Amino acid sequence: MAGAREIRGKIKSVANTRKVTSALQMVSASKIRKAQDLMHTSRPYTLHMRNVVAHIAQASPDYQHPALRAREVKRVCYLVVSTDRGLCGGLNANLFRKVLADIHRWQQKGVGVELIAIGQKAAAFFRRVKVDMVGTVTHLGDHPRLENLIGVMKIADDAFMAGRIDRIYLCYNQFVNTMTQRATIDALIPLPAVAEEINGAATGDELHPAAGDARVERATTWDYLYEPDAEPVIRHVLNRYFEAMVYHATLENLASEHAARMVAMKAASDNATKAIDTLTLIYNKARQAAITQEISEIVGGAAAVGG
Repeated sequence: MAGAREIRGKIKSVANTRKVTSALQMVSASKIRKAQDLMHTSRPYTLHMRNVVAHIAQASPDYQHPALRAREVKRVCYLVVSTDRGLCGGLNANLFRKVLADIHRWQQKGVGVELIAIGQKAAAFFRRVKVDMVGTVTHLGDHPRLENLIGVMKIADDAFMAGRIDRIYLCYNQFVNTMTQRATIDALIPLPAVAEEINGAATGDELHPAAGDARVERATTWDYLYEPDAEPVIRHVLNRYFEAMVYHATLENLASEHAARMVAMKAASDNATKAIDTLTLIYNKARQAAITQEISEIVGGAAAVGG
């Protein structure tokens, strides 16, 4: 019965694993609703803010903020939003794969690349990649707070304003539904790149939450009246835009994390149940074979004694 004892141990081990995966599934199922509510509350404001700055990029204000002017791209910066914990399927891996492909595209053009990691998984992954990591922030929890992100945002903004980088990208997992999360790379600054990206999405080139009504007509000359002056208004709008986009990306990624973990842990629990059923069948067969062998030995021994 040594084989049967080994199988019994495997069954117990898989059952314990199933308890863990089921618990994680229930935890994510209980948290996903709050995460979705936070995300849906933030999304309209973020999309409208993105549309406003895209229109400002087409205007001709008296004050020309550096973010309103396209410049030659010599160095780019990626803000990569990931999870702090694992066990959420291929959520992080899909995003990292897309970011690496985009980084490689710029590097082939001779453009320098630097990166800011938001989340423990991004920080751990990109430390192993030949990319200049200039900032990290981790452990934002289930209720991310804007003040925890100000530091890394300031690093990117100061570098852009000083001319050390020429374009900033925001990378995160966009929540589509419970079963689908899309790895997304959005142009954040300068604003002409944002307007170009929205125009491309609006034509149906790529499904994007800013598509459709967000289209910016290139043939139209946008202009605004600023009170009191263009400079303080544009500075304030751009600061709020930068904060809103990064904060909303963390909320999108949080909802995606709970959805991906819930689905992954359900699949793991189902697979554990199937494994237990298979091992139980094997155990019963081994046990029956051992019993049959013992009976055969007893009958054989009795026959030998009787003969």
